[in-house]
Amino acid sequence: MKSSTALSSTASPRAAAPERQAFLLLRTVFTVAPIIFGLDKFTNLLTDWTMYLAPVATSVVPLPAQSIMYIVGVVEIVAGLAVAIRPRFGSLLVAVWLLGIIVNLLVLGAFFDVALRDFGLLVGALALNRLSPKKNR
Repeated sequence: MKSSTALSSTASPRAAAPERQAFLLLRTVFTVAPIIFGLDKFTNLLTDWTMYLAPVATSVVPLPAQSIMYIVGVVEIVAGLAVAIRPRFGSLLVAVWLLGIIVNLLVLGAFFDVALRDFGLLVGALALNRLSPKKNR
């Protein structure tokens, strides 16, 4: 049996680099979370998503709130897949999407705590973009 020192010395230095670990953590979260949230727009198991939609949205887009949430769900699933496949592009897509959510919540005039959380996620998405390699992996 090898000692832990021997195991760590045989591991790729690139794989063990903190920036690589941070990239993998952020890529995983920004892949999985948007997909889960997007799928939930079709089931409303986590919450009733329509309560987060500013009424002005239904006046601009002449659809029922739940129909808008279906579109939102598809966009979120696509964004999560984009992060998985092309993290440099996908992270910017997620950041712009989060900015849209923040603006919607500010217009709604409620859920400022969620808007602040989403701002933190937006910063995380931008960090993922900075850590993403220029070519795909």
